[in-house]
Amino acid sequence: METFTASLDFWNVAFLIIAGFISAFIDSTVGGGGLISTPALLSMGLPVPYALGTNKVAASMGALTSVISFWRAGKIKKAAFTLMPLSFLGSALGAYVVYLLPEKLMKNIIVVLLVAVAIYTYRRKDWGDNSTIKELGLQALLGAIAMAFTIGFYDGFFGPGTGSFLIFGFLYLGYDFVTAAGNAKALNFASGIGALAAFAMSGTIVWSYGIIMACAMIVGAICGSRLAIQKGASYVRPLYLLVTTLLIGKQVYEILLK
Repeated sequence: METFTASLDFWNVAFLIIAGFISAFIDSTVGGGGLISTPALLSMGLPVPYALGTNKVAASMGALTSVISFWRAGKIKKAAFTLMPLSFLGSALGAYVVYLLPEKLMKNIIVVLLVAVAIYTYRRKDWGDNSTIKELGLQALLGAIAMAFTIGFYDGFFGPGTGSFLIFGFLYLGYDFVTAAGNAKALNFASGIGALAAFAMSGTIVWSYGIIMACAMIVGAICGSRLAIQKGASYVRPLYLLVTTLLIGKQVYEILLK
């Protein structure tokens, strides 16, 4: 496997801090921070496995910070914490079978799903303004269990759009946008830890870069999650649609490029 030697000069450190803050600010609310942090690490010369593994170190710390912020604001429900182990197991398994399906096939499937999610959310103008659920019934609980494991598996296996899919799932269950974002971030954190464990065992992490970026992501996550909690659905919904659209564009571009 290709190796990488870290360089901690001033400009590299500054670049990691800026990229980490911006990506976590966005990711703390609707996911999609990997659109910034992963390309940033790749631009520094990291081989793809090292960029993905290093990003998981930083992103996991940012996600934990977001979870704490949403939880303290009462925007994460007990059900989400119950589902976290399933996301962890699914992600760890997904990271181990990463070569099971061709990458191009996955990109095609994800584009279709992301487009469907964006169109459905856009057409439901008042969707997610208010919560319509107090407790999960049996059918909803089974659906939530399947969602947690399946999307956790996807996060470890491929990744792009995980936050969008989780938020959509919780919206579909009846939660408002901010609570859906908080619940999604709890599961996203669990799946991130599962994938991180797999990357750590494979030795594809540049820890110095990951820790520096993690510190910046902690600050970005605090700022982003607090703004989301204060502004509510009027802020989260358009940001969610924007990030989902950018994800669609990225996937389409990569399909056409190859």
